[in-house]
Amino acid sequence: MQNGIKSLFCDKQEEECGVFGTFAPRQNAAEIAFSGLLALQHRGQESAGIAVSEGNTVHIHKDMGLVTQVFSKERLASLKGHIASGHVRYSTTGSSLLANAQPLLVRYRQGYLALSHNGNLLNAMNIREELEQKGHLFQTSIDSEVIASLIAQLDKGDVEKAIEGCMDRIKGSYSLVITTGDKLFGVRDPNGFRPLSIGKLPEGGYVLASETCGLDAVGAEFVDDVQPGEIVRIDARGLSRRKACKQGEKALCVFEFIYFARPDSDIDSSNVHLVRRRFGAQLAREHPVEADLIVPVPDSGISAAMGYAHEAGMTYSEGLIKNRYIGRTFIQPNQAMRESSIKIKLNPIRKVLAGKKVVVIDDSIVRGTTSGKIVRMLREAGAREVHMRITSPPVRYPCHFGIDTQTSAELIGHSHTPEEISKVIGADSLNYLSMEGMYKASNLDIDEHCSACFDGDYPLPVDTVEHNKLALE
Repeated sequence: MQNGIKSLFCDKQEEECGVFGTFAPRQNAAEIAFSGLLALQHRGQESAGIAVSEGNTVHIHKDMGLVTQVFSKERLASLKGHIASGHVRYSTTGSSLLANAQPLLVRYRQGYLALSHNGNLLNAMNIREELEQKGHLFQTSIDSEVIASLIAQLDKGDVEKAIEGCMDRIKGSYSLVITTGDKLFGVRDPNGFRPLSIGKLPEGGYVLASETCGLDAVGAEFVDDVQPGEIVRIDARGLSRRKACKQGEKALCVFEFIYFARPDSDIDSSNVHLVRRRFGAQLAREHPVEADLIVPVPDSGISAAMGYAHEAGMTYSEGLIKNRYIGRTFIQPNQAMRESSIKIKLNPIRKVLAGKKVVVIDDSIVRGTTSGKIVRMLREAGAREVHMRITSPPVRYPCHFGIDTQTSAELIGHSHTPEEISKVIGADSLNYLSMEGMYKASNLDIDEHCSACFDGDYPLPVDTVEHNKLALE
């Protein structure tokens, strides 16, 4: 997918992917994985894939597009086996190409290994160069292949020990689902940057999913979160788990609560919808405004807008309707249509907005382009005043742990004050939720979450050179 196409509708932090896995004796693992990936579709819409094992050989199908575009009923029926791993992708390392779609399937001296990765490595280039010097040939331009190749190199007959050895070498963020011939593994990095949950199926067996909404979609009962630094193994003997490396500074990405996760998911025991409602209530306390309506930018602004309206004693109303049937692969054929792309995805309700003073609740502003279009759209629909309220602090620094912001220069909050941004986007006022208010209201522990995109305080040392997603190409 061309970068220009990808950004047509999106002025948000974009997260890499969603992972799913299942060990389901006497069940169709591919169908279970399909349902789980549908629930995780919001985490990645560029490509989708499922790898399935019957006990020895691993078969895989993956392609560009949404889950329902990649998998037909006939294709799912052809993937026979009781172990499966699945992936939906948004690229933060490597181009959006079929070669980079996951799961990655490796055939090596010990058998087959299929790997799905959510996150971003800091030292992928160094390890890749080391493996290339030993004669390894890489087929993709993604850091996930470095993980799969390193595990294959280290495997001397005990794949779990090889995974542990890999964890000692790689640095950065990773939640992994790994399928071998007869086992399923879930792995989370020592800092726990990305979420990964365990569920138990009603007919026996287990599932792993980036979010608990993936468990709900297949009727699995939540068991626990995979802990930072932990390896979970699921096989014919059941589920076992152990700490494979020392837990580092816990640093779950706070943007899971702000934007990435579905509101019905629980992330590390906190419900996303309730956290977002508290964000909105705190924002109303910090930045009140006299207005007629509280209007969310769907979908991630809805919960927070409810909290803002309740706290402020104001009217909540849907004033923007989202077209949920347009994926990020939607291509406009000419520049005029590209300029009006926001109108295709969001449409104002004129009879609700006309003559009103409106408070618009959104989760973040990254580049500012979409916010400006939304403000103009509301004014064209007759809104008398438009006040923007953002349920997170200003995004000022790039992410090195799995979010597609490569340079500080592309972040409008890095070099502009809220007052300046308000003028740029054409709003009557603009205010952000404070860092202190965000953590105070949400009951999240500031010491257990990464908010480096707001304050530049990275949990791990990062290179001074800005991240280049195409560095491995």
